[in-house]
Parts: sequence; C-alpha cells; structure tokens
Amino acid sequence: MAKKRGSGAAPADPANDDIGTETRLRMYRTQLTARMFEKRANDLFLQNLVKGTIHLATGHEAVAAGFATAMRDDDLTFCTYRGHHHTLARGAPIVGVLGELMGRECGLLGGKGGSMHLTSVEHGMMGCYAIVGAHMTIAAGAAWSAQYQRNDRVTVCFFGDGATNIGAFHEALNLAAVWKLPVVFVCENNLYMEYTPIHTVTAVEHPAADRASAYGLEAVIVDGNDADAVLRVARVAIERSRDGGGPALIEAKTYRHGGHSRADPGTYRPKAELDSWLARDPLDLYRARLLEFGVAAKALEAMETEVLEAIDEATEIARSAPPPSPDKVEADLWAEGGAAWRN
Repeated sequence: MAKKRGSGAAPADPANDDIGTETRLRMYRTQLTARMFEKRANDLFLQNLVKGTIHLATGHEAVAAGFATAMRDDDLTFCTYRGHHHTLARGAPIVGVLGELMGRECGLLGGKGGSMHLTSVEHGMMGCYAIVGAHMTIAAGAAWSAQYQRNDRVTVCFFGDGATNIGAFHEALNLAAVWKLPVVFVCENNLYMEYTPIHTVTAVEHPAADRASAYGLEAVIVDGNDADAVLRVARVAIERSRDGGGPALIEAKTYRHGGHSRADPGTYRPKAELDSWLARDPLDLYRARLLEFGVAAKALEAMETEVLEAIDEATEIARSAPPPSPDKVEADLWAEGGAAWRN
C-alpha cells in the first residue's frame, strides 16, 4: 500500500513507476465496474429480479483486476461460484452477465446458467463452478491441453480458502507440478469458508502458501486488496509459467464485505475485524493512489459516472429482455442438442 502523503507532498513520479498511468486507469475501471455491478446485482436481487441466490465478491476486486491485466486474451480463467468480478474483468459484457443473473435470453448462457455458472469462452472465461475445488482439476486439464498443443497459453485458476482442504486442491497441484503444467493457482483467501473461519479448521496459518513446498512450489502471499501488488505478482507467475517454468501457487489475502451469500448476514464476524478490513477497501486505496500519481480528481469522477451509466444501460436492456424461449431452454441438454431422452 502506498504511503500516505501530506497535503504539501509532491505527487509520485510516474517516470519511476513500473506500471504506468494508463494501466492503472484500466485497472481502476475494472474494479469500479465489478463493484458497481455487484451493488446493482444486489439491488435487483432484493427486487426479486435475480433468480436463485448470488455470492458477491465485493472486496475482492483488486485480485480480478490485477490478474486480468496480466493475462493475454487467449489465456484462460477458471473460478468459483463467486465469480462476477472475474467474468467482467476478462471483458464479458455487463448486459450479458446481468441478463444471466436475471434469467433473460440476453444472458451469457441464454439465461440458463445463472450467477454460479457464468461462462464466456470468447473472453477466455471458462466458467464459474459451484462445486468447491472441482474446477481445479479441470483447469489442470486445460493447462495440459495448452502444453500438448505447444501454444504457450496459460490457465489461471481462482479458488477460495476453503478449497485448500479439498482433495482436488492437492490432486491438481501435484499433477501440475509433476507435469510442469502452465497453470497459476490463485487462492482468494477471505478468511472464511462459508461461515467458518479458515484458521479454526486448518493446521497451517496460510492455507495455500504454507502447502506450496509439498509440491516443490514457492510460497507466495500477496496483498489481495492492492491491485498493483497483485499485478506485479501475476506478471511474474504467468510469464514464468508461459516460458515453461511450470505451475505457481499464490495466496491473495482479501476480505468479502458481505456474508457468504444473500442468505447470510455475516454476523458471525467480529466487528473490529470487519471494520479494519473495510478501512482497507481496495477501491478507496486505488483511487487514492491514482490521485497520488497525479491523475485529476475530475478524470476519476468522469470515469465513475461513465461506469454507472453503463451499468444503468445494461440494467434496462436486461430488464426488458425476454426469458429464454422454450427451444433455447431445451437446447444443449444432451449430446444431440435436444431435450428428448435417448432410448
């Protein structure tokens, strides 16, 4: 986190910066879009316009922004059911994601997948997965495919701290290490596995990083609320993997601002803990950093207005879109594409 400066301090020197203002502005827009999207998704849920439950990643935005910025367009993302931010960060359209949450035909999957199954192959977003840890072995398979085809594509797999106690976590890491697969595993450690503090059921302090050595990997921990720190770590891990260096395991320390899902008020969390993390809101930290590097406040305000207008426009389009027609509801259910059971 950047050091605070007094009112008379000179702005940071962009010439000595390894990231640059253009990239920082892009990451701020990514974080803004994710934050405003989730606020709107929550509002629509309360209006009974979002079908099923939703798992918000408010507070995780810096992880998505940092990694998406470091990835190539043809790289692949796999993530958990808490994946709105990753889907948007990879470039999926706002209206497509909102439409999917609302069960509308304009959704990424025609309104059939909902919040927990967001997928946009054209944007390298290979799916949100509702089964904890299950996607880790699938991500290893995607990385093996890239290795087999020798196309230097990298897979990035995001998972929660609770998945580190799932067998698939260890199976995927072991196979990736043995075969030197081009995959980067990223633990979004928000301290809670649903309602249970991860430290109460895990033998090590850092559930992902402290297990890296078992697979011959470096233990890497990054401040998941600092997009710059995430980007720097992501660049190193992704390029090393792309160059044949094998997998990486990164633990990003972050915090979800709300409960596990819309059914959870999150009252089990100590107030002092919650307050301390809210004081380190990734968007507030990043906005302050942009100002420190000389970006005008008016430019940031204009961006914030643009993003909100885009969210508003997408909301109206999704609201007015129809639900999927019967022929689309019954498509893609079986190998032949139809809904009829094969005798």
